[in-house]
Amino acid sequence: MKTALRRLWTLILKEFMLILRDPKSRMVVISPPILQFFLFGYAATFDVSHVRYAYLDESRSAASRTLLAAFDGSDAFELTDVLQSPQQFDAMIDARKVALIIHIGQSFERDLAAGRPAQVQIIGDGRNSNVATVAIGYAGEIVEAFNRDPWGASAMPETVRLVDRAWYNSNLLSRWFIVSALAATIGMVIVLLLASLSVAREREFGTFDQLMVAPFRPWEILVGKSVPGIAFGLLDGLLLSLGAIYWFDVPFRGTFMALVPALLVFFVSIVGVGLLISSLSLTMQQGLLGAFTFIMPSVILSGFATPVSNMPEWLQTVTLVNPLRYAVHALRDIFLQGADLPQVWPQIWPMILIACVTLPLAAWMFRNRTE
Repeated sequence: MKTALRRLWTLILKEFMLILRDPKSRMVVISPPILQFFLFGYAATFDVSHVRYAYLDESRSAASRTLLAAFDGSDAFELTDVLQSPQQFDAMIDARKVALIIHIGQSFERDLAAGRPAQVQIIGDGRNSNVATVAIGYAGEIVEAFNRDPWGASAMPETVRLVDRAWYNSNLLSRWFIVSALAATIGMVIVLLLASLSVAREREFGTFDQLMVAPFRPWEILVGKSVPGIAFGLLDGLLLSLGAIYWFDVPFRGTFMALVPALLVFFVSIVGVGLLISSLSLTMQQGLLGAFTFIMPSVILSGFATPVSNMPEWLQTVTLVNPLRYAVHALRDIFLQGADLPQVWPQIWPMILIACVTLPLAAWMFRNRTE
């Protein structure tokens, strides 16, 4: 038993030293996670502000100026140009000078005074559907407020008043939604790359045969190659979680007693996938291609950016074998909802099942490829 543990420790130490001595491996572990964390944190947001817009006011009345003043006073919009004719609409949208155009017709004030519906046309650039949808929604809120007080006078008493409240993210900040899941998403990339290159590196460098004639069992080699990837993944995951808390001010309402097991089990399942890819790869290039082939579908099908519930039912079934889906769900519950370990257990046990399939399959493939 002591001999086996000594052999295993030697393999683990050798893998750590190999990763830390290789400049490319050090870069994979240290620099990209931090860079990607800040890029995602600042750039990946669904919040819309300072939407560039132009308007054509053919009414030129007090009512139209009151409505346009509401747009001008909103942080969601930024006035770019005042148009003179509808013929300018196409050029403004096509050149991406504006994302929204407001068109107020000549009869706007007359219709209001006569008690008739007064139309305001909102034209959005549908090439960016998210910005267009959110911006048109903001415009609708401004128009709705204008309907209650079209002349800038005191508003009439409201018969029904809607009081809205969002739990767990009261300001509906999409940055909280994105950044809270980055520890799993970015950590997966690092662990998968390290694991998928581990065996392929030995084959390409010509040290694989030396490893096989050494007194190591196949399972010992796989465990020795798994531990460093899991350790670096957990380190990166905890570091990015702290960055989310202290740099981006994402609330951490859960406990580290739930966060650490969720990340640990997730990275174990990802190592199984990476070792499976590495066992099938003869060169490092094949290992990289295999890893990136897995990464993109995994992120898309995880619910990281778009809800799983919006996908077709058959595709929702496919996501059940994606470990990132459960990790993303668990992290958001821990950060925003304040979930503890029993509450995230429904997300942890599927990742354990995935690990129980991928790790033995990787060991079987490794053994068969070496015989």
